[in-house]
Amino acid sequence: MSSRINSGIFLLSFMKKSLFEDDFLWGAGISAHQVEGGNDNNWTEWELANATRLAKAAPNKYGYLPNWPKIKPQATDPRNYVSGRAAEHKKHFKEDFELLRSLNLNTLRFSIEWSRIEPVEGQFNKAALRYYKTYFNELKRQGIKPVVTLWHWTTPKWFESKGGFLKRSNIKYFEQFVEVITKAFGNDFTYVTILNEPMLYTYYSFKDGKWPPQEESIFKYLKVVFNLIRAHKKAAKVLLKFREDYKIGIAHNVADFYRGDNKLSTKLNVKFLNYINNFFFLDRIKKYLDFVGVNYYFADRHYGFGFFGKNPDRNRNDMGWSMEPARISNAVYSIWCRYRLPTMITENGVADSTDKYRKWWIGETLKELIKLKKKGVNLIGYIHWSLLDNFEWAEGHWPKFGLISVNRKTGERKIRPSAKWFANIIQRIQSPGPRSEPVTAAKEVDKLK
Repeated sequence: MSSRINSGIFLLSFMKKSLFEDDFLWGAGISAHQVEGGNDNNWTEWELANATRLAKAAPNKYGYLPNWPKIKPQATDPRNYVSGRAAEHKKHFKEDFELLRSLNLNTLRFSIEWSRIEPVEGQFNKAALRYYKTYFNELKRQGIKPVVTLWHWTTPKWFESKGGFLKRSNIKYFEQFVEVITKAFGNDFTYVTILNEPMLYTYYSFKDGKWPPQEESIFKYLKVVFNLIRAHKKAAKVLLKFREDYKIGIAHNVADFYRGDNKLSTKLNVKFLNYINNFFFLDRIKKYLDFVGVNYYFADRHYGFGFFGKNPDRNRNDMGWSMEPARISNAVYSIWCRYRLPTMITENGVADSTDKYRKWWIGETLKELIKLKKKGVNLIGYIHWSLLDNFEWAEGHWPKFGLISVNRKTGERKIRPSAKWFANIIQRIQSPGPRSEPVTAAKEVDKLK
């Protein structure tokens, strides 16, 4: 692995302060349902109904993983699949902001929980509105820039009972929610990602049947996709009616689908997969975007036709995903060439409970960001996923993505060594000083094992 680090190390050695602008967004991300705790929405209802089933299925689902002996006690426990208190971020957010700032980060991407704001149709919870107002005020006090996500997969139970985003007529309820948010907090943020990973959500919820409402219908899948396209456009209009200077984006899951051979079937398949996954949704909302948010976790190597790749086995994270962080530049550059819009990395990280790979992952990613900047890509921010260990949806609590570990029994936060290293690199990037300082940063990357 060290040879891979050394191969591009000179890029950091010649890094200049101007490469990353003074207003570059260095941050970390969270979502309300995954960290706040105490939510009551469509996902919490599904968790309680499926926790026992998911625990029983865990050996067949995760048993092949090298770390199975370590995760088995938690993965086979039904309590793992219930978000419950999560990371209790709602209780500890001031402390969490302080920890974020201690890592030399200046930005937090987070979502506002719709079910907290509007638990009953047409009734907006004043206590929840006060909580988020306090939240924004504390961000401002600590000098942290917010990147707000309006929909990160969860919705109120009453909305789901009406058919959720399956019904075009229900989009008006999301519009009303966005309007309430703009009136309550509209002057507290500038950057906003309206939707988070709509293509991923629709696939697993309405095509694959893995997530709530566990549908397996191509017709319903396409219906929700197009309704979310409409929802984005409607929400953008609501935002711009309130303020014209919002920076409107989307957090879009982007992968690098690449060829394992030069067969015509492989070329055609890879081209198709890149279009469907990376471009289809963006093509239909591009006029309603000020920036593109890229969520990158994986690449997918293909041979011939088929939806599932055959990836290298040399490096895999705790969830079994093949780790190819350096291929982020291929994915981002394709987005840049197609849309020529400012680009933000809105999610990027690795499930790594032992903190074995996180420094390497971040180091490889930083080198690719530098390459992208040198190629002229208007890269405006890097948001690491995630700030805290969180509730990872159908996998539950055992995957550890956090720069900061969270003891779920005591609530104790602890900064991981990789996060301290990342903080040092950011400091050196932001204040490179004399010519020798960037070289020191390069040497830090070179130390990765």
